Amino acid sequence: MNFIGTGAGSLHMRAEGPEGGRAVLFVNSLGTDFRIWDRVLPLLPAGLRILQFDKRGHGLSDCPPRGEWGMADLVADAAAVLEAEGAKGAVIVGLSIGGLIGQGLAAERPDLVHGLVLMDTAAKIGSPDMWESRIAAIEAGGVEGVAEPVMERWFSKAFRSGRKGELALWRNMLTRTTLTGYLGCCEAIRDTDLRDSTSRLRLPVMALCGDEDGSTPPDLVRETAALVPGAEYHLIRGAGHLPCIEQPEMTAQHLTAFMRRIGHV
Repeated sequence: MNFIGTGAGSLHMRAEGPEGGRAVLFVNSLGTDFRIWDRVLPLLPAGLRILQFDKRGHGLSDCPPRGEWGMADLVADAAAVLEAEGAKGAVIVGLSIGGLIGQGLAAERPDLVHGLVLMDTAAKIGSPDMWESRIAAIEAGGVEGVAEPVMERWFSKAFRSGRKGELALWRNMLTRTTLTGYLGCCEAIRDTDLRDSTSRLRLPVMALCGDEDGSTPPDLVRETAALVPGAEYHLIRGAGHLPCIEQPEMTAQHLTAFMRRIGHV
């Protein structure tokens, strides 16, 4: 098992592919661990150094108490994973809060980032009032109390009706996320607005969004892509907030094409 020690304690991570290969760091969404990428990774070109990690309080990673960390610390964790691997000039693939982390990393540590893929994310996600309402609901009823509306945002209608057995497993992943980790990340998203710093980025950027995303709708993702000169935007049909699960082939095709265009493969 791979892990690194940070100010947050131990972070669970995985490194696959040849040492010295061009690095791709995958950063997960709220309430998930890095199993969400399992269907995508085998479809990517050989020779890449694939890096993954679980955010604080997600998967197997440790988590400090709420109120002691925020988005800057999550960005620092991502940087620590890259530095532990000696990886500079990585492509960052960030989904939802992972996209916020990726934007922050590109702004603060441009030496570590060659290209940025923003999946189902934005420079500012939701409003403080919306996040306060969600935090209050979770404090009252746990993550289980919001699981059904989260599933509706995560997955397309066809997935929810036709793949109920699998849906139950992804629901388990969500509800087994630690309360401290989930709420801490909610607070980090609530307090983050990267529209100014993202508008100053000058690196290759590709934005992807599922056409049935109920968390970060396509127009919101498109608006974030428009902040960066030359950024691409692609809609993925038949997917909600997690295209990597519902449409892994299309997701992998877009990632591969982007990396080829920027000379990363």
